[in-house]
Amino acid sequence: MDILVELEDGSLANVEAQKIGYKFPGQRCACYSSDLLLRQYKRVREQKKETFSYRDIKKVYTIVLLETSTEAFHKFPHDYPHYSRQKTNTGLDIDFLQEYILIPLDIFRQNLYNNGIGNQLDAWLTFLSVDDVEWIEKLIQQYPEFIPLYKDVYTLCMNTENIMGIFSEELKILDRNTTLLMIDEMQEKIDAQKNIIRRKDEALLRNKEALRQKDEALSQKDEALLRNKEALRQKDEALSQKNEALLRNKEALRQKDEALSQKDEEIFRLRRLLGLKNEKD
Repeated sequence: MDILVELEDGSLANVEAQKIGYKFPGQRCACYSSDLLLRQYKRVREQKKETFSYRDIKKVYTIVLLETSTEAFHKFPHDYPHYSRQKTNTGLDIDFLQEYILIPLDIFRQNLYNNGIGNQLDAWLTFLSVDDVEWIEKLIQQYPEFIPLYKDVYTLCMNTENIMGIFSEELKILDRNTTLLMIDEMQEKIDAQKNIIRRKDEALLRNKEALRQKDEALSQKDEALLRNKEALRQKDEALSQKNEALLRNKEALRQKDEALSQKDEEIFRLRRLLGLKNEKD
């Protein structure tokens, strides 16, 4: 529901009530405010014509009442309403005309049940968002000026046929908007999940490729180790053969030395038998 309100000073306010808080509340408010400001500018310029001045452009307020607020609002469980306006970083006093008020009614009710009706703002928000008889009684006791308003609502609701007709049409629109919103939210979740799955698949492929490269590198290292091992085995075998040859040569030399020693002894005995002296003697 949207209501366009003109205030006593000529300022305009776009009051929107949302059953379910829409996505991107800041962007939506900025678009609504810009549209309203532009429409006011065109209207005033058409009325004033040659006498038109930017001084004739009044403030534009965007007021959003959220029956069920989005997750971002619940980070501030004790704050309502949220007020925003444009200002310079230096404190330069310039009126940018656009101001915003966002009121999460579900968070207001939580604070209301804990703290009660503290001021006139709480009273109005109670009137707009609470249908509990006990709280209505508390409200009119503290602020009896709301009694005529409740009487108007009661009188309006007595005309059941017309009210049900209005509600039926509004509910159709609400159901359609809610359905579209839910579909959009589900599609966003599905897209987000698809992106997560896609990123996981890409990560798995990268990991698989990295593992394949590691396996290939390890296989190459294993082959190199096998070749080195075979080369070492061949070297060991060659060394073993050389050692065996050396041992055989050593044994042959020992046998030759032993044979020469025996011959020297035989020669020595023959010389003694013949009565010959050693050449050394």
